[in-house]
Amino acid sequence: MARVSLIEEHEHPELAAEIGTIRGGRRGTLSMIYRLMLHSPAAAMAWYEQNSALRWETKLDGFVRELVILRVAVVTRCEYVRRVHAGVYAEEEGFSPEQIAAIGVPEARWSDVDDDIDRARDGVAGVGADAAGRGTLGIAATSASRAFDARSRAALAYIDAMTRDVHVPDTVFAALRTHFDERQIVELTMLVGAYNMLTRVLQALDADFEPLPPKKG
Repeated sequence: MARVSLIEEHEHPELAAEIGTIRGGRRGTLSMIYRLMLHSPAAAMAWYEQNSALRWETKLDGFVRELVILRVAVVTRCEYVRRVHAGVYAEEEGFSPEQIAAIGVPEARWSDVDDDIDRARDGVAGVGADAAGRGTLGIAATSASRAFDARSRAALAYIDAMTRDVHVPDTVFAALRTHFDERQIVELTMLVGAYNMLTRVLQALDADFEPLPPKKG
């Protein structure tokens, strides 16, 4: 159960304009996100405008957008966001069931760069490695990257670095630059940051599950 009360539309006629705007841009729904945020109408509408711009008014394609949102949700353990996007939006943007499963592996590694980051974090070359010097992560973790092309893997490594460690190593950023121009990098970075904020808000307020939004068509 959410830790703060949910705004009930019929109890707040003064929010009719804001709720109408939200429903108009969110497939007719007023999700848990906004029923929490509307305790602060100005903040709720600022999030709505920012979220709309970052999702639909950028040069990022829908597949990359869902890559960001799903992966941030998985890494931050926000099941509310993961469930909605895995259940509706990712499929609409071309994700296969295999890709949805792969991105849902929290410990997944997307490139050799990830191994370098882990070694730097551990500070000891042998930590987390077997006698042959290979990581001891499970098969699911080491094989998840096979579900994605090089462009997606570069984005996923960047998303993980931003979300797990905040600091992004030069090697991770260099790999990203081979697939995205500067505008796309800024937009991708802002989208990662925005969903890190949202997932943490929803986790802290213990947002409840709710019926999935309707699919297109």
